[in-house]
Amino acid sequence: MQVYLPIAEMSVDALLLLGIGFGVGWLSGLFGVGGGFLLTPILILIGIPAPVAVASGANQTLGASVSGLIAQWRRGNVDARMGSVLLVGGLVGSALGVQLFALLRRLGQVDLAVAIFYVVVLGTVGMLMVRESVRAIWRRRRSGGTATKAHEHTWLHGLPFKVRFRKSRLYISVVPPLLVGFGIGVLSAVMGVGGGFMLVPAMIYLLGMPTSVVIGTSLFQVVFVSANVTLLQAWQVGSVDIVLTLLLLAGGVAGAQFGAAMGTKLRGEETRALLGLLVLAVALSLGWDLVRVPESLFTIGPAR
Repeated sequence: MQVYLPIAEMSVDALLLLGIGFGVGWLSGLFGVGGGFLLTPILILIGIPAPVAVASGANQTLGASVSGLIAQWRRGNVDARMGSVLLVGGLVGSALGVQLFALLRRLGQVDLAVAIFYVVVLGTVGMLMVRESVRAIWRRRRSGGTATKAHEHTWLHGLPFKVRFRKSRLYISVVPPLLVGFGIGVLSAVMGVGGGFMLVPAMIYLLGMPTSVVIGTSLFQVVFVSANVTLLQAWQVGSVDIVLTLLLLAGGVAGAQFGAAMGTKLRGEETRALLGLLVLAVALSLGWDLVRVPESLFTIGPAR
């Protein structure tokens, strides 16, 4: 069933978009990520212009993340205080990121910049997550199932302005969470992602949060940052396709509930390993698309 996307100016199979939305929503509930790191490149690969894919991807991320957040909140897996600190940095970062995205669009370099951002960021994060998760699983097996610490205290934990985050069992400075939130906000705006694929490992390895509350707290921050990005993209760039967004949302909201239920059955290191492999696979796919020889070296098509 073909539907016309007015902003993207093309027709796409509605069932395909519903399926993509469901899959991304499932990832949102399972891993605590918005899913935009997978959604945006998939939309680009099926022919959606990069500016529309980025802006509409952020919108779909919002809906899927809200559904996942509700499921995690009911399970008591959200540290609202930590999420609020991350959110402050995220809102500032996303506002600046939208300005950077608008500049890249005026220069005509959005497609290339988005692709390079994805390959570099996803490739780095994916390799680090897979390596650490394999080590954690190996340590657990060697110790006979005894739990090991997921982090060590560094100079970051000695910074001033300390606050006690009871849900996360932490007493640390608010500076690291603010900086993490700021970086995720910039990425959300430029890459059309919720930022959970980077936020989750940052919360575990930099902030030292327990995995049990990371997924829900990540979704807390992703929801509000994605909402901010969506509003700014629609207002300043005008590239949010409402038809595309609604179809993706319809599948995403349902998928997030299934993912949240399945996520309770996995160990923390297993969840991180699966997420790392998925992130790495997306990076390799985009990297190959950048370097492979196109089927037609010279084509004429509509400007994006």
